[in-house]
Amino acid sequence: MHCNIVTVPDMVQLDITGPFEVLSRTPGWTVDLVAATMDPVRTDRGLRLVPNVTRETAKKSDIIVIPGGTGIDTAMLDPQWVAYVKREAADAKYIFGVCTGSLLLGAAGLLVGRRSGGHWQARDLLTKFGATVSNDRMTVDGNIYTSGGVTSGIDMALRVVGDLAGETVARKIQLAMEYDPAPPFTGGTPYTSPPEIVAAVLADSTKRRAMRETQVAEAAATMRRSN
Repeated sequence: MHCNIVTVPDMVQLDITGPFEVLSRTPGWTVDLVAATMDPVRTDRGLRLVPNVTRETAKKSDIIVIPGGTGIDTAMLDPQWVAYVKREAADAKYIFGVCTGSLLLGAAGLLVGRRSGGHWQARDLLTKFGATVSNDRMTVDGNIYTSGGVTSGIDMALRVVGDLAGETVARKIQLAMEYDPAPPFTGGTPYTSPPEIVAAVLADSTKRRAMRETQVAEAAATMRRSN
């Protein structure tokens, strides 16, 4: 299996590096970071990642991975990224969206009539792309795998490996990583966190949400015209 991970500025680094850690440990699999150029890509918190290939030089995807973050809101309005995802997904065996990466899948017209998840603050917007929203941490519809926010990308990558390479391989990777989450606080979802914490997070992201709604509306309109 060859995996290509879309890498654009202002992505969430763990959306990229979490699945990368899992997928790259799978025997016989290869993983590339695909960017617009070979220049280092700055993630949303300042970590810089060095891509392996560009859209033009990348090998064909057996698995295409779309991480999330504010950068995906920009990418879903970029015709070149939308075209790349659409082209690769047409031949890929599996399509894997992490966090708000599912928005780019939607912009590429891949979620019409499909169940899809994503980050809890954005997944309701998937309906604009014709998707049925799933609130599950991991959602599988055919060959499309989508997960919730940030850390769920590790979970879903293990699920992908388990489905494709076998549960034993996935379990060995999970143990080698000592991946056994035990967060210090109850919460982590809008359903398990105290109401005041949910309210505070929503308040902190009011401007980001308004901008994302505008960008999704534009991307959805473009998607409908192209289809």
